[in-house]
Amino acid sequence: MTKPHIHATHPSLIARLKRADGHLRAVIGMIEDGKPCLEIAQQLQAVEKAVANAKRALIHDHIDNCLDENHSPADRDELKAIARYL
Repeated sequence: MTKPHIHATHPSLIARLKRADGHLRAVIGMIEDGKPCLEIAQQLQAVEKAVANAKRALIHDHIDNCLDENHSPADRDELKAIARYL
């Protein structure tokens, strides 16, 4: 059995993903209700961005908390910049 891997930022990340989940459920309702495609696409874009931002926050948190202490601040900044494109 592995030890839980929890960071101080995980509760806020969970809250962010729960909001995105609620938003996605609302989009599903929009589709079921026959809302215009443009409105649905706009809302899907918002959900997609929210999930991408959550992923970015998780990666940045990992870089800040899980990398070997021998990495320089410049190395961490470069890794954060690269992670934006994931």
